[in-house]
Amino acid sequence: FVVPSRMNEGQFYALPQSPQTFKQLLMVGGLDKYFQIVKCFRDEDLRADRQPEFTQIDCEMTFVDQEAVLHQFEGLTRHLLKEIKGVDIDSFPRMSYDEAMRKYGNDKPDIRFGMTFCELNALAQGKGFSVFDSQELVVGIAVPGASEMSRKEIDALIEWVKRPQIGAKGLVYVKYNTDGSFKSTVDKFFSQDDFALWAEAFGASKGDLFLILSGDSQTTRTQLSALRMEMAERFGLRKPNEFAPLWVTDFPLLEWDEDSQRYHAMHHPFTSPKPDQLDLLKTNPGAVLANAYDLVLNGNEIGGGSIRIHNQQLQSEMFDLLGFSKEQAQAQFGFLMNAFQYGAPPHGGIAFGLDRLVAILGGEETIRDFIAFPKNNAGRDVMIDAPAPLEKAQLDELYLQSTTKKE
Repeated sequence: FVVPSRMNEGQFYALPQSPQTFKQLLMVGGLDKYFQIVKCFRDEDLRADRQPEFTQIDCEMTFVDQEAVLHQFEGLTRHLLKEIKGVDIDSFPRMSYDEAMRKYGNDKPDIRFGMTFCELNALAQGKGFSVFDSQELVVGIAVPGASEMSRKEIDALIEWVKRPQIGAKGLVYVKYNTDGSFKSTVDKFFSQDDFALWAEAFGASKGDLFLILSGDSQTTRTQLSALRMEMAERFGLRKPNEFAPLWVTDFPLLEWDEDSQRYHAMHHPFTSPKPDQLDLLKTNPGAVLANAYDLVLNGNEIGGGSIRIHNQQLQSEMFDLLGFSKEQAQAQFGFLMNAFQYGAPPHGGIAFGLDRLVAILGGEETIRDFIAFPKNNAGRDVMIDAPAPLEKAQLDELYLQSTTKKE
């Protein structure tokens, strides 16, 4: 969001998407620790867990490593859940980004229930079923106790995955009946012994239902992730008063964007690479892992952070990788680069989404229920009917002209 300055003609403020660079400057300036409950503003597409204006519990600390940050915020999360919900959290399991994508199809998995992904390429391809044979990935989930679903219910589920929001071309199911037999629409391609091997791969029990998708790896995992959450919802596995935190670590530092033909930062440009992978920045930047971590609670990312770059040369190399010219980097982030010239302590931090955390503790899906006068999906405040056009006198005072045609 940009705000015109009345006192500085033709110049604008940018509302902070986060205090990231400011809190790093505080660390360079000699503050040891910084904590703030802060308002952030992001002009992005809205959904149930996003608002243009939101609140973060923000933190930055000097001379810390990943373990120190995780320990600090495990304590905060444990305290909040105990005080507010009366729930004791024994452990905070950890999972790499690669493992999360492989087992759950997204980087913020809900681990209150199972249904982890099972890859079936070795067992399902080469049997004459072209839908599987022609695809990069065959992968499925075993839904516990769901073999009693009727054909009508399964047909409705097939239509559900074909919706544009999911985009699957179809769905293969296999019922693992309570008598130990198997029933599927692809019986003529696979024997009972074949299905028994699938059941073993799934770690399934009698009475389970196998749901299998195929296609290119990334798209199919995303589709199956949505199906997994839908089945958990239908079978009451997402219990609102059960809490399962998870740290996701070892994210890629960069991701390649085909449209712009350049790398983008997976988190932000100030995240440091793993110290033992600095050499890869020059030879294989896409393989470099970030010193970054997200805290996930019940399938929602409630916190994200990293150990930051504190070396001017490394920060300059990062801007180069992201396609910034020297002039662009200096114009946008010169204040930070100049500060690094004077020596910056190692530092790192994290930000918690307060609205999202409160919504989870309240057992709701949308943060709008916990914000006074929230914006709707179109980004409008329906109470005061904002945003709204300005009068010409107001535009003149701000040195602005509106090019919108009046209806």
